[in-house]
Amino acid sequence: MKLFVENLTNVDVSYLDAKRGLVGESWMAGIMLTGNLDQQSMICDFGVVKRCAKDWLDDFIDHRLVVPTEMEGMHISKHENLTTVRFPHPMGGELICSAPDEAFCFIDCKEITPTSVSKWLEVELNSTIPGDIEKLHVSLNTELIGGAFYHYSHGLKKHNGNCQRIAHGHRSKIEIFVNGTRQPEMEKNWANQWKDIYIGTQEDLHNQTTIEGVEHNHYRYTAPQGEFSLTLPTKACYDIKTDTTVEQIARHIAKTILESGRSVTVKAFEGIGKGAIATYE
Repeated sequence: MKLFVENLTNVDVSYLDAKRGLVGESWMAGIMLTGNLDQQSMICDFGVVKRCAKDWLDDFIDHRLVVPTEMEGMHISKHENLTTVRFPHPMGGELICSAPDEAFCFIDCKEITPTSVSKWLEVELNSTIPGDIEKLHVSLNTELIGGAFYHYSHGLKKHNGNCQRIAHGHRSKIEIFVNGTRQPEMEKNWANQWKDIYIGTQEDLHNQTTIEGVEHNHYRYTAPQGEFSLTLPTKACYDIKTDTTVEQIARHIAKTILESGRSVTVKAFEGIGKGAIATYE
């Protein structure tokens, strides 16, 4: 017998990629169990499956920076309460992230893909769900988006939860309306501009430095979970004056494209099925 939960939860992460650098991603997680029936004629109670699996995903991968430990050039070190990850950035120079250990998810593989992460999750989740379970399968799927979307990473130092982690991210669609009319070209332009972008807050930009002839931004802040810092090529960054909440992102886009005599509405998503709307006239 098989038991499945197709829309278990959404997982929002960033991960490191040899060709793309820092990538924000959103996956829809599902789970399937193969096993024997218990005295209740169940493999496992749906409530138990959903609670155990979702809690584990929330605690150990969601809103973390996912790191492929076997990727060429990857270097991981620990000092006191901080873990530091560094690897050659595809734009030149390098990416360096220092944060408390719980800001990272380390997977022993060469490349982060839905398949490599699913295989890792199947091993890690196997002991979390009770019952006579013979096999556990995890699926990670991206949202089907008809229009424009972008992958972005950010950190929210004022957040009391896990959004404070300096390098977590989302795969997000965007909708722009001018005088009530949808603007696909504007949406596409923003999506192209923000492809695999790190959206930073200007006050968190500690300094700019040159590494191997490439200009880099160095962000740093203190949040409830500890000290966070991130260095990556300036070309991979886009700074705004405010915090990088989805509300402020929507407002920033709307204000940037606002023209006299026009009404601009921006519907910016933060991952799957959630976001904010900003309107300027």
